[in-house]
Amino acid sequence: MAVNKVGILTAGGLAPCLSSAIGGLIERYTEIAPDIEIICYKNGYWGLLKGLSYTVTPQIRENAGILHLFGGSPIGNSRVKLTNVADCVKRGLVKEGQDPQQVAAEQLVKDGVDVLHTIGGDDTNTAAADLAAYLAKNDYELRVIGMPKTIDNDVYPIRQTLGAWTAAEHAANHFTNVVAEHNSNSRMLIIHEIMGRHCGWLAAATAKEYHDRLKHKQWLPEIGLSQERHDVHAVYLPELEVDLDSEAERLTKIMDEHDNVNIFLSEGAGVDAIVAAKEAAGEEIVRDAFGHVQLDFINPGQYFAKQFAEKIEADKVLVQKSGYYSRAAAANPKDLNLIKSCVDTAVESALAGLSGVVGHDEDSNGIMRACEFERIKGGKPFNAEEPWFGELLDEIGQPKGTLAPAH
Repeated sequence: MAVNKVGILTAGGLAPCLSSAIGGLIERYTEIAPDIEIICYKNGYWGLLKGLSYTVTPQIRENAGILHLFGGSPIGNSRVKLTNVADCVKRGLVKEGQDPQQVAAEQLVKDGVDVLHTIGGDDTNTAAADLAAYLAKNDYELRVIGMPKTIDNDVYPIRQTLGAWTAAEHAANHFTNVVAEHNSNSRMLIIHEIMGRHCGWLAAATAKEYHDRLKHKQWLPEIGLSQERHDVHAVYLPELEVDLDSEAERLTKIMDEHDNVNIFLSEGAGVDAIVAAKEAAGEEIVRDAFGHVQLDFINPGQYFAKQFAEKIEADKVLVQKSGYYSRAAAANPKDLNLIKSCVDTAVESALAGLSGVVGHDEDSNGIMRACEFERIKGGKPFNAEEPWFGELLDEIGQPKGTLAPAH
C-alpha cells in the first residue's frame, strides 16, 4: 500500500524526547519522501477522537529542527485508553454507545492517514497495539508505528527507551542544588523521590550519575564542605526489599558522623506495602484510566520519610521530587542519537508496510527494528544485578545484605 499521508501523536506522561521525535519524523519524511503529507493530532488520542490536528506546512518542515531544542510535546499529550469505553464516555470523548476504537479508526480514515506514528510509553503503545489489532480485524488499510518513550526504561523487549538517559541526567542536576539544603538544619534527612512506578532503572541511573559527578569536584572538609555530606547514602528500588531496621541502624551512623542522610528513592518502592496498609485501613485507592495507582495519592516519599525520621533521629526532613523537572527537559546528545536511529527505522518501517514499536530488540540481539505489538508490554524490571549498580552500592557503603529480591 502506498503511503500518501501520515499522522503523528504523543501520549502519556512527558519524556525528554517527544519534541525531538516529532521534529525528527518531520525532517526524515521531508528528506526522503517530501510528497507525503503529515498531520499531528493534538493532545494524543484525545485529539484523534475529537478530530483535532495540526497540518505540517512547508514552513513547519523547514523549521522542524527547532523542535530538537525543546522538551515537552508541542502538539500535546493526554492519558486516554481507547479500550476503556466508560472513561472515554465520561470524559466526553465519545458518545454513549460508541466504540472509541471505531471512532479513532474512522477519524484516521476520514483524515486519509495511511500510517499513524505513536510516541509514548507502554500505555501509549499497548493502546496503539489494540488499535492496530482493531484496524486489521476490521479491514482498515492502515499501519501503526510506535516509538518507545518512557523515562522509566521499562518496556519489553526494548533495550533503551527514548528520554531515559536525559531524565537521569536532569534528576541528578536537580539534586545537585537540593542537597545543599542539608546546611539549613542539623541532622537533616533528604529524600530524593524519583519517577519509576514499576522499574527502578531511573533512580539507579540518577544515583550513579550524581555520585560519579562528585568524584570530580573539589572539597574543603575542614569547614564542613565534604563529599560525604553531599553523597548518596542509600538507593531504594521497587525490585528490592528494604530491611528498614537494618538500614536505619546503618543510616544512624552516617547521620551521627556527617549530620545528614541523603536517600534516592524510586517512587514505586514499597507501593504494594503502602497500598495494602491503606486498604486494610478502609481507604479507597485512587487509580487512573489505565488502572494504575495514582502515586501522588500514595506519596511514597512521605511514607519513607515517616519510617526513617524517628529511627535515625532526624531533626528535619525534606522530600523533593525531580520528576516534572527531569521529564520536561530537552533531549541530551545521547538521547538525540537514539531518537535519530529510531526515527530512521520508524520511517523505513512505515514505507516498507510494517507495524510495531521501534527500538533495539533485546530478543533479537539488540537489532534496531519494529518489534511486534503483541510482544510490547510495560513493567520490565531493572536488573539490580547490573555490575554498575553493584559498584555504586559498594562505593556508597550500602551492604548488599540489606537488599533482597522483591516477591
